[in-house]
Amino acid sequence: MTGNPVDVINPANLPVDPTTCKPIYPNQYLQVNTIFNVARAHGLRTAWSDKHPAYQMFNGPTGTNGPNGTGVQDYFTPEINSQAIGFPAGEDWTNDNAATMEYDSFKVQAILNEIDGFDHSGKSHVGVPAIFGMNFQTVSTAQKLPTSDGLQGGYLPGGTVPGPLVIRALNYINTQVGLMVSEIGKQGLTGSTAIILSAKHGQSPTDPNALARVPDGPIIDAVNAAWKAAHPGAGDLVIFSTDDDGMLLWLSDRSQTAADFVKNYLLTHSAAGNNIAGNPITVSASGLTKVYAGAASAAFYGVPVGDPRHPDITGIVQYGVVYTGGMKKIAEHGGDAPQDRDVPILVVLPGLKNGRVIGAPVKTIQIAPTILSLLGLSPKELQAVRIEGTKVLPSLGNNGG
Repeated sequence: MTGNPVDVINPANLPVDPTTCKPIYPNQYLQVNTIFNVARAHGLRTAWSDKHPAYQMFNGPTGTNGPNGTGVQDYFTPEINSQAIGFPAGEDWTNDNAATMEYDSFKVQAILNEIDGFDHSGKSHVGVPAIFGMNFQTVSTAQKLPTSDGLQGGYLPGGTVPGPLVIRALNYINTQVGLMVSEIGKQGLTGSTAIILSAKHGQSPTDPNALARVPDGPIIDAVNAAWKAAHPGAGDLVIFSTDDDGMLLWLSDRSQTAADFVKNYLLTHSAAGNNIAGNPITVSASGLTKVYAGAASAAFYGVPVGDPRHPDITGIVQYGVVYTGGMKKIAEHGGDAPQDRDVPILVVLPGLKNGRVIGAPVKTIQIAPTILSLLGLSPKELQAVRIEGTKVLPSLGNNGG
């Protein structure tokens, strides 16, 4: 529950800069500034609350010295995968939806304290931030957990109607946002506060009948075994992976030949898993529909092949595939399905009386320049806006100027 995320980041677990031999902190990975950096440059106060200390990346690289970034002044990032208070040993805040609600409520209280002009702890009066907010996790775990607190998780068959656990989660979010709106009104800030609600991602699959849970460990083990068989004396080829409902692999050999070897193996081997009922199933092509390997993976992210950070393998899963062991999850994120990528954006402006729907296609990356525009700052102070030409959300500013 620290207010300084660096306190709980073990530098021994971080990658090392080959030039300085010093750990690389999350904020140092960013190559462009953030809205918090821009706000601070104009003397505005900033605050944020999120689910992992690693999200201190929002501090940005601008004006930083090592891990102590200057973008966010009041950072509250309790680790959601830490031991949940009052729950059995080994149970984190995501294993039970009621625990997730309790966890989110800590962050809501931090926001209420900040609305009242205090820091997140409520102990020091520092003034209301110009930019502040938080991440909710309650809906996420309600979508992922098969059951929790006696309620069915996820969506009903067909994937369009939320189940009872998701409904409870949405009602909880509605109440908590209502508390914030009420507190903004009590402090006389309604006429000067814009509220933006969105999401980083969705979850897939929403239709439980499409679910295919596939453990990724055996797949990676098999790839490594095949590589060693073809290259006597070689070590493991796959050295790091992030597999949810997408497959991202980093290899010890970053050659195109090695990447193509993995691509060919993945697409020519089946994998075992289980369905929503727990019955065994088999998926073709390791559960994938497409694999971007080596240079193609770099191009997928729009970075040079020599960028050491991009995955050597990017796998697009068949709809419904979730890489997980056992039966603890019914959905995940990180993939390329529309259910992963399509999220709502709601903007409430000061003095707005009648809402309306904007039908134009928009992207979540437009939220950052919109925030600066609403503060009367130039979105072009964001380096990414200048590089990519990102526009302010329609009808909410001067479209990027």
